[in-house]
Amino acid sequence: QVQLVESGGGLVQAGGSLRLSCAVSGGTFNAYSMAWFRQAPGKGREFVAGVTRNGYTAHTDSVKGRFTVSGDSARSPVNLQMNSLKVEDTAVYYCAARSGSLLLRGPNDYDYWGQGTQVTVSS
Repeated sequence: QVQLVESGGGLVQAGGSLRLSCAVSGGTFNAYSMAWFRQAPGKGREFVAGVTRNGYTAHTDSVKGRFTVSGDSARSPVNLQMNSLKVEDTAVYYCAARSGSLLLRGPNDYDYWGQGTQVTVSS
């Protein structure tokens, strides 16, 4: 069983930075692709960024050039560096893991989830 624990959320002004971390424990060593999702009030859970166990990374278009995912399930934690934050980045951010080497973008494709951490960006 994989356990995921997020940390690093908080309140920041627009243009500021935050670094989220996801501590990974349990499960099979280096067997997972990892992703960050976010969910704003009244909206569905959306893919933000992810990394495969082979080191391939991907970021959704709205965060490219601002957010960077690093680490993998073998080298916990998995981090999400968020720079130039915007008000529209406000959401609960979740770390997720799925078995295998594919990096998929649907929340239903992930087997394990953290409890979430709130990120609030003020104008």
